[in-house]
Amino acid sequence: MESDNQVDCDKKSVFPFLERTLKRTLTPIEEFLHRESSSGIVLMICVAAALFIANSRFYPAYDHFLHMKFTIGTADFSISHSIHHWINDGLMALFFFVIGLEVKREILIGELSNLRQAILPIGAALGGMVVPAGFYLVFNQTGAAAHGWGIPMATDIAFAVGIVALLGSRVPHSLVAMLLALAIVDDIGAVLVIALFYTDTIHTGALLYAALCLVLLIVVNMMGIRKPLPYAVLGILLWLAMMKSGVHATLAGVLAAFTVPARSSCNPDQFSSTISYLAEDFKAQIGQSGASSELAVLRNSRKQGILQSIENNVHYMESPLQRMEHALHGWVSFLVIPVFALANAGIPIDFSRLDDILLHPVTIGIMAGLLFGKVLGVGLCSWIIIKFRLSGLPRGVSLTQIVGIGFLAGVGFTMSIFIGSLAFATHPELLLNAKIGIVFASLVAGITGYVWLFIATENSPAA
Repeated sequence: MESDNQVDCDKKSVFPFLERTLKRTLTPIEEFLHRESSSGIVLMICVAAALFIANSRFYPAYDHFLHMKFTIGTADFSISHSIHHWINDGLMALFFFVIGLEVKREILIGELSNLRQAILPIGAALGGMVVPAGFYLVFNQTGAAAHGWGIPMATDIAFAVGIVALLGSRVPHSLVAMLLALAIVDDIGAVLVIALFYTDTIHTGALLYAALCLVLLIVVNMMGIRKPLPYAVLGILLWLAMMKSGVHATLAGVLAAFTVPARSSCNPDQFSSTISYLAEDFKAQIGQSGASSELAVLRNSRKQGILQSIENNVHYMESPLQRMEHALHGWVSFLVIPVFALANAGIPIDFSRLDDILLHPVTIGIMAGLLFGKVLGVGLCSWIIIKFRLSGLPRGVSLTQIVGIGFLAGVGFTMSIFIGSLAFATHPELLLNAKIGIVFASLVAGITGYVWLFIATENSPAA
């Protein structure tokens, strides 16, 4: 039954159809906004919980749990790390994998697919990375503290989109798309910074194994293999090799994501005709049985076969990138990132020394970068691009509203803490100051961005 009604795939005829198909079937902005805003709320709760635990009598147990060793493998080969390390290097690899899928989608059919249209978010994002790093280096020019220059470059998309969602329909959809594109470019920048500047010792042998895994992933793609299992197995091997190589293991997620096929392998016309035939066949079966209850499907093997064929053909029509992004995004948004927040936002604050902490050069540099560098970099670069007509403002969006986006870009939380943990891995006191600066700056940037956009979008209908 399934083989008789399976769509006949024709790779030659689908390529011109790619962009139109993906634009219609990929998650729309409204659903993305709802999902990200929901995960942002969960993230806020986890941050509050971690801060409460870290400043309560439960902190010793919390700290002991995070530093417990967890080992996987056999007697011949095993990997042993603390739970905190597994979260930051293991679970976050899945986060970076989803980021890689989103980046690839944006480059193919999103805000970054049209060069002139992409210049504005790319330029704004670059300004929002370079200027904050410059602000940080003004206060931390030498020593171990200078190594944290990458911390204020990052933007937390879940928090930023969650704040925009609170404004509801006041915010034009094109402004949300601008924020998402800016955050995607920001993520690309963060990945490059981690790869180039926060990698210490390189082990050539392990790196060669990682390169071999990457080549095999590319070969699997070129062979037209669309099942997720080969990509998952080779992706895990790539991650293990990266972990042993000295290059940060989470980068394996981005590299593996870029090898996932983004094109449908099936002819859309034949898909449509096959689905229509199956729907008519299913309707005819209902008429013959004379029963329309839900249990009627269970009693009729023919109906079950039709439904299975419909499901199979939908999978053939979807691209692996679509399926993986849709399947994993919820796990990343509602499990990986909240667990990361619980493990990393637990900052024990000595309130008697809070003045000294807030006046520390690392703390000041991060707060200055996130609060002033972000908005100045995003706003100034956007103004220059528009002034010289390199790109235009999105429909229904004003430069004043883009400044509001610049404030929201200063919410650096997840990625900033992640980069901070790499920059100050051997300097716990500097890491503590960095985390406090990130939390304070992100809180102020979020509130300021919300108020700014609330005022700036007062008379702007959603576009």
